[in-house]
This record gives sequence, C-alpha cells and structure tokens, in this order.
Amino acid sequence: MSATISSVQVYPIAVPLKSPFKTALRTVTTAESLLVQITDSDGVTGLGEAAPTAAITGDTSASIRYVIENVIAPKIIGASLADSEALKALIETSIVNNHSPKAALNIAVNDLLAKHYGVPLNELLGGYRQQIETDYTVSVGTTDAMVTHAQQLVKEGFDTLKVKVGNQSPFDDVKQVRAIRKAVGSEIKIRLDANQGWQKKQATVAINTMYEEGLNLELVEQPVPAADFEGMAYVTAHTPIPIMADESIFSVADALRLLNMDGCDIINLKLMKAGGIDNALRINTLAEAFGVPCMVGSMIESQVSVTAAAHMAAAKANIQYYDLDAAMMFQNQPTDGGITHEGRLITLPNTPGIGVSLQHN
Repeated sequence: MSATISSVQVYPIAVPLKSPFKTALRTVTTAESLLVQITDSDGVTGLGEAAPTAAITGDTSASIRYVIENVIAPKIIGASLADSEALKALIETSIVNNHSPKAALNIAVNDLLAKHYGVPLNELLGGYRQQIETDYTVSVGTTDAMVTHAQQLVKEGFDTLKVKVGNQSPFDDVKQVRAIRKAVGSEIKIRLDANQGWQKKQATVAINTMYEEGLNLELVEQPVPAADFEGMAYVTAHTPIPIMADESIFSVADALRLLNMDGCDIINLKLMKAGGIDNALRINTLAEAFGVPCMVGSMIESQVSVTAAAHMAAAKANIQYYDLDAAMMFQNQPTDGGITHEGRLITLPNTPGIGVSLQHN
C-alpha cells in the first residue's frame, strides 16, 4: 500500500433532533457535529466525525476544528497508510486531550484502511457479529412524559430502555423508575444512567431500594461524579446491581486504575472519549483481561461515527452491551449509507470501510 495522506477537510453540520435529549448534564435540541474527510494519494476517502460535548469531553465545535485543521492535519499530510501504526500514533501524540478531534481522524484512517483492504471495517477489526441490538434512551422529564415515551418505545419493538436519572433527588428518581417499570411490565430490560448525578451514599440507597422493590434493573451507569473513583468502588461493592463506568474512563490508564479498585462491573466505551477506535479497543482488551464486559455507546452523533462504533461493537466478543440510538434521534442524516435499523436490530453495511459517504450537498 503506497498511498499517503493528501488532504483533510472539515464539514460542520447542525441537525435538529426529533425531540429534545435531556440528561442530568445537558439538554440538546439540535445536534452539532463536524464531519472529517481524509483523501489519500490514490483518491480514496475516509470519513470520520467529532461530536462536541463540552460538558463531558471539554471539546467544542471551535476547538475541534482548530485542532484538526491547525494542529493535527499539518502533521499527517504526506504520512503513509502503509505504516498505519505510526500514522495513528501521530494523531494521538500531536496534542494532549482533545479526544473528539482525534476520534474523527482515527475513524477516518480506519475507514481508509478497510477500503484499501476491500472489507467492511467490522471484518478488519474481528468480525465477531454482523448484527447487534441497541437500547433506546428515555430522557429525563416529568414522570408522565417518561412513562409515555417508554411505552411508545416498547410498541416500536425496543426491549431494553436506558432511563436517564440524576437530575433531581434520588427519592424522586426512584419514584419515576417505579412508574416506568409498572407501565412497561416485567419483561422489558431497564438500564439507568445517572450521568454523575448522585453521590456515593445516595446512589447506594437508591439502587438498593430499587433492588429490594424488585424493579429488576439490568445495570446502573455512572452513578457518581467522574473523578470519584473511590465512590465508584464504594457503590460497586455495596449494591447487587452491576455498575457501569462511563465518564470515569477516557483512557487505558483510567480503566486500569478503576479496574484495580474493583470500581465497576462494566465499562462503556465511546469513541469521543477514547480518541477513536484503536484506544477504545485497547480499553476493551484490558477489561477483558479483568473479566469485565464492555458496552459501546455514543454522544449525540450522526450516522458516521455511530456506524463506526457499531462496526467496532460487532467485531469483539467482549463488547456485549449496545447503546447506539443517537443517530435515530436525528430528523435527517447529512450522509448516505451506514447502519440500518429495524426497531432495536442494527445491521452493518456490507461494503468496504464503514459504509458511509458524504452527500454531495
């Protein structure tokens, strides 16, 4: 493979969501993101995406564009795809932090590589599955609104609901989960995501209360602030429900620290946190060595990076949970191709690369 990187282009997008997405951290009505296209000397293109999520990653639209165009792109122009390890390392080491712009470029490079090999990215990464099943998120809101949304999702074929909590008192959160469980019945899986909204003792009391009431929770995600590793370990040790780490883990070093503390039962991998596919897979490999399964989730991202995440999720046996509903929330997509949805069932595109292309407009 003699191709080298010729150009890097950034395309900002803004797409209204079908309905507001609300968590303990933020409310989103319009999805803003940046699509990144790398073209090589053979004229082959690779597509990636960086979603600004300042409340979690610290990355904004302006910072992402600046870093890609002025910091990383000048360093990778002319780099060879034949030495993809060095190319990916150059992206990673060009600047500290700034995980989202690194993710976009890493995704685009992996898309390019899979196209040159003539295989879907999923097969290049491992090819363990061709289909996965996602949950769908119930945003925070009034109890009536959350119950109505949950019931509608069940009617649409979703059998796993990710319910957002943590924006009010734990007592009120428990009341809402109780109402949702009653409304959807006992067969539907319910996952909770507190988005760092509780403190460790609040979380322990709330989770144990829901366990004792038989609300049958599948897992609870990031119950305490991201930096509170000791709190994560405390909640994990003092509750019978599996605890998943999300915002606490951006890097392999974060994962190693938390795993050594027995600080979680599951890890949520997100490309925008990890800085791309390769770093996320390193975290997954470490977690697997500890006997800890992973989920793949996303920020509010379009079909581009959600499709890339789905390729990664389907490729590995240790990735056993999927939260890839974000692109379904968009009123329309700025690209062609990508994963297809039939309710909760996600099918990967069977074309080289990630299987997504820019629309001509």
